[in-house]
Amino acid sequence: MQLDMKDRVALVTGAGNGIGRATARLLATRGAIVVVNDLKAEFVDPVVNEITEAGGQAFGVVQNIASREGITAAVQQTYEFRGRFDVLVNNAAWVRYQAIPDIQSETLDRMLDVGFNSVIWGIQAAAAVMDPQRGGVIVNIASTAALRSTLNSLVYSGIKAGVLGLTRAAAAELGHRRIRVNAVCPSAVPTEGTLRNRDATRDALRVARTPLGRLGTVEDIARGICFLVSDDAAFMTAQALVLDGGVTFTNI
Repeated sequence: MQLDMKDRVALVTGAGNGIGRATARLLATRGAIVVVNDLKAEFVDPVVNEITEAGGQAFGVVQNIASREGITAAVQQTYEFRGRFDVLVNNAAWVRYQAIPDIQSETLDRMLDVGFNSVIWGIQAAAAVMDPQRGGVIVNIASTAALRSTLNSLVYSGIKAGVLGLTRAAAAELGHRRIRVNAVCPSAVPTEGTLRNRDATRDALRVARTPLGRLGTVEDIARGICFLVSDDAAFMTAQALVLDGGVTFTNI
């Protein structure tokens, strides 16, 4: 597989932990120059240090991508590091599950800002600095919740379904500039951010319903993202890669 990403500059939002961290690490091992973004230096610095100590290239960008100004600044800082911008992974998220009567405007607004609006502004900012001859790649992190919802997920499922719509629309509009736009749809993956929604009983039920007989890992998702970024996916755009061990489209 042609997964060598030498000298490509990649920005990963929300890369301080979880899927973002695993993706930043894997991109770096494939030769990419990785820009690690998160809200605070205490989240960013350990990931940058981990990558550089392993022989990779990484820089940190502390920005709140929940605002248009924040994500635009993160993209611009990334571009200025090497005078090029090749890859954007829109990974950042802030999630709360609430039953319909319990949804609050503050929760809705924050989830939209981080999980939906930032994808729009990130696509806009990245497309503006990607070389029209070399092109670029944008990968948006959606979820299997966009395809098959659970209880108390009205806002989350709606946002992730919207991310799939953004992915397809951006792919249609940016294809003539050699910019590919795809999404990944992970199932429930144990991360620091999902601990509040997990317990041993629930995890056991998820495993029992999954044909491959285990939960996914952040490394599983990172490998899918790196495939979409790579030249092996050069003819893939407007797609949603489901990474769930088979659980979404089976019934066991």
